[in-house]
Amino acid sequence: MRVDLIDSNGMTKQPKAGFSWTVLIFAFFPPLFRGDLKWSSIIFFSSVMMGFLSGGLLGWVPALVMAFLYNKIYIQKLLRSGFEPADDESREILKEKGVIA
Repeated sequence: MRVDLIDSNGMTKQPKAGFSWTVLIFAFFPPLFRGDLKWSSIIFFSSVMMGFLSGGLLGWVPALVMAFLYNKIYIQKLLRSGFEPADDESREILKEKGVIA
């Protein structure tokens, strides 16, 4: 489910809250395309290391783990940078998903 976030300049974003199918399928590319180089690099290098240490068998594990975590991390980053829930429904979804208190 998507939430509506807005900043003080009126710019809006609609990130998805919950499980990230795009991170599961495309690993480090979704954070890269969102401009989140830190998490893109973390997913990439952890996948390379897991693959290297397991002979290529477990390179997919970091993407699986991050699929559960990344959308929450991304929304928290947006909230720290000045975005706020645009409406009560979005605020309730964020509370339900444990993104905000």
